[in-house]
Amino acid sequence: MNSLSKKEILFMGFMLFSMLFGAGNLIFPAYLGQTAGENVWQAVAGFIVSDAGLAVLAFIAIAKSGSFDTLVNRVNPIFALLFPLAIYLSIGPGLAIPRAGSLAYEMSIKPFLSNSIESSPIGLMIYTIVFFSIVYWFAKSPSKLIDRFGKILTPSLLILIIIVFIKALFTDLSSFNEATSVYKHHPISQGFLDGYQTMDAIAALIYGIVFVTIFKGKEITNQKLQVKYLAIFGIICGILLTFTYLIIAYLGASTEISGTVDNGAIVLSTVLHQLFGNSGTIVLGLIFTLACLSVCIGLITSCAQYFTSIFPKLTYLNWVVLLCAISAFVANLGLTQILKVSVPVLGLLYPMAIALIVLGLVHDKIPFNYRSVYVMTIGFVGLYSFIEMINHTFLNGILSDILAYIPMQSNGFGWIIPGLVGFIIGASMKSKNNSKPNFKNVA
Repeated sequence: MNSLSKKEILFMGFMLFSMLFGAGNLIFPAYLGQTAGENVWQAVAGFIVSDAGLAVLAFIAIAKSGSFDTLVNRVNPIFALLFPLAIYLSIGPGLAIPRAGSLAYEMSIKPFLSNSIESSPIGLMIYTIVFFSIVYWFAKSPSKLIDRFGKILTPSLLILIIIVFIKALFTDLSSFNEATSVYKHHPISQGFLDGYQTMDAIAALIYGIVFVTIFKGKEITNQKLQVKYLAIFGIICGILLTFTYLIIAYLGASTEISGTVDNGAIVLSTVLHQLFGNSGTIVLGLIFTLACLSVCIGLITSCAQYFTSIFPKLTYLNWVVLLCAISAFVANLGLTQILKVSVPVLGLLYPMAIALIVLGLVHDKIPFNYRSVYVMTIGFVGLYSFIEMINHTFLNGILSDILAYIPMQSNGFGWIIPGLVGFIIGASMKSKNNSKPNFKNVA
């Protein structure tokens, strides 16, 4: 029976970290630190639970289930087709990948361009062609990702972040400001909701397919050993994410900025300039480029493998080329337009993803009809999230007064009660054979 060495396990944990750690993982904790101020540690704790915590739990849930396909098929065959497709499109060419490519341009190249080129779409177009050509080179050989991620991209990114942190420790930065906005009264819950924006929990759900391919290449066929390795990779990744979030949130809270701050990119630009002067722009550009490259490579790889499995007429390499081309096109729409779409989409998908992760973790503890539990829980959570999305996106909040009666709605967790109701209803429904199916045969 083949197995992984300790060095390979470590590098694979690093690889998962690089695949998850993108532009959002930089800008959102930085913005959180700046606006949470004196409450930064409570807010970042909620952020870490929502991001790193859920990502680790998602990876363990997939490990226990055997695959993401097995997990979603426990709900319904139609759900097993539509939900993964929605996730792959949203964190793939429809949202996350173009966002990373566009943000990499905004932070690494745009500050050095002349005003005439900066205002022209040509600069972004040329950059995205070069950027996604590099992504293609990395993603075309999935078997080589361990070496390229674990030995090159992850260490380089972590070294840059550590250098910034050490410099901050020996620099007289400002003290934490008073908490603003909702961070003043609900820092933990708001930090938890901010963690949605990184998309790491839903990304972790689909990254299992990459590691399954690696296991096949290394001829590791023992399922229990695969589960053990996947859990270890998730824990290593979670530790690295927690470490970086604490640093970035601290930097954000220690940055003195006059006026209103719109996003974390401004916060990071300001703190890097305070620490390194004009050279800070170069340092920040390198950090963003590495982070955005890493996450795009991981997403293109997993999306290409997924679409190859459901549309096999196109080869894996064909899908890599197609996804890179589509992502480059969408990235040229601009960062502002892309970000406008992210909030309602994630507000719909994330509650269902969390409910699915929880069900996957407790699946072997369900002593009754598992199918009804999955269908009713996911159904109630999805319906509530859909109503809430429609309310905020198209109805201008006219249903808000009614939804406010739902417990925890004011903190952004109104979907929990409908989920519990669905779970109870599903648990009360009689199984046709009044027995739990064999866990290994669940599809």
